[in-house]
Amino acid sequence: MLLGINADNHDASMALVDDGKILWAAHSERYSRIKNDSTLNRQMVEEMLSFGTPKTIVFSDRPIIKSSRKLFSGERPLFTRYKNLLSSIGLDKIECEFVGHHLSHASAGYFTSKFNDASILVVDSIGEWDTATIWKASGRNLKKVMSCRYPNSIGLFYSSMTQYVGLKPNEEEYILMGMAAYGEPILVDKMLRIFFDDWNPPKIKAKHNLHRGCQWWEEGKTASQFDIAASAQFIVESYLTRTAEWMKNNLPSKNLVFMGGVALNCVANSLLAKIYDNIHIMPNPGDAGNSIGACAALLRDKLEWTGPYLGTNIDQELDIDRIINRLLRGHVIGIANGRAEFGPRALGNRSLLCDPRGKNSKERMNFIKMRQKFRPFAPAILAEHASNYFDMTKDSPYMQFVYNCKDPKSFPGISHIDNTSRVQTVTKEDNPRFRELLEAWYKASDCPMLMNTSLNIKGQPLVNSWNDALVFQNKYSVEVF
Repeated sequence: MLLGINADNHDASMALVDDGKILWAAHSERYSRIKNDSTLNRQMVEEMLSFGTPKTIVFSDRPIIKSSRKLFSGERPLFTRYKNLLSSIGLDKIECEFVGHHLSHASAGYFTSKFNDASILVVDSIGEWDTATIWKASGRNLKKVMSCRYPNSIGLFYSSMTQYVGLKPNEEEYILMGMAAYGEPILVDKMLRIFFDDWNPPKIKAKHNLHRGCQWWEEGKTASQFDIAASAQFIVESYLTRTAEWMKNNLPSKNLVFMGGVALNCVANSLLAKIYDNIHIMPNPGDAGNSIGACAALLRDKLEWTGPYLGTNIDQELDIDRIINRLLRGHVIGIANGRAEFGPRALGNRSLLCDPRGKNSKERMNFIKMRQKFRPFAPAILAEHASNYFDMTKDSPYMQFVYNCKDPKSFPGISHIDNTSRVQTVTKEDNPRFRELLEAWYKASDCPMLMNTSLNIKGQPLVNSWNDALVFQNKYSVEVF
């Protein structure tokens, strides 16, 4: 039995794997209630131990290599004392292994996919020294064929732009992506000239180290924040699409695996899906997913992937009749039922839901969530009806891609200003209980979709336990089932 750990960076996590089966996986923040918590805690460990006792622990970073980069970049402390970290949670007697950060990303994606071969792209801000890597995978073998190294990082560029417009880096890049639709990419040439010495994807060379941001950039301070967002998004999309084209022309596989924090950019993902017919993105592609990736990298074998519902279990009856009654009356309701999603997106087990029709649906939900008014929400739709409402031909169970909404005026809450939606399709195989709820809603309303967002308030972790759900219900006056 193997315990994978991602810690000592943002969004610590653990995953327990036995005989190729992922028994449990969870984010530290869900237990500590500290957003993007980088540390581990005993409550999380106690739940993990209820599934079994690991014989080996594997970390998703190599300490010496990571420390050499931290020395170069001026970060402190240089060394993480992993024995002290494990001692603090009572796991210091277990044998430890270490694997590479980008290898963990690549392994998490490939070994949870259905592919027997793949071209793998990993793009994040930084992992040890690598910032972007390309891998060739066949059978149980992964071979790195290209890498960009710190400080040459498209991920750091995007995070620095996130910070530049007043958002929180390593957390609110998805808001920058949403802002981009309101602007024009009129600053692209200036940005490329100011921030890059060489631009030839997949290889790039940064003109400045953006690890600590770019608040020194004076010219951008007179520009629209939305134009900055649109330009940054355009540059990231250009990097990814040109890199994917290079991979398609130079590597043999017709299958693409995309991983790393940048793989949470669903607008860019949709462009990659036009280059590769077959694409797999594990629904927790960022650093938290590396707890699974570390296990996969050590085992070098396929894991049994049945979906992202791997965390804390709330096992109780779901009062579907009462839920439908509330939804028909225009209420926003919460769902905290079944095992928590492993990943940043709520997919029906820790969700806020409401009727997607009507002009006020987005405003009401954003008011509850305390979010910016312009931000839309995702539609969760019965899979067989998706093509009637969106320009899509394939299922999208994890909200990883955007599609044109065919009737945005009728569904303003789930369509962005550019008429696209981040769609979640739901089948019985994906999530039987959520599927049952959607079917009941469709029967009662003649609408096969609900507006779906995470059961949390902006800046807070998702609800994890039933006690968390009751706290949420009492504090924000939203009934949770």
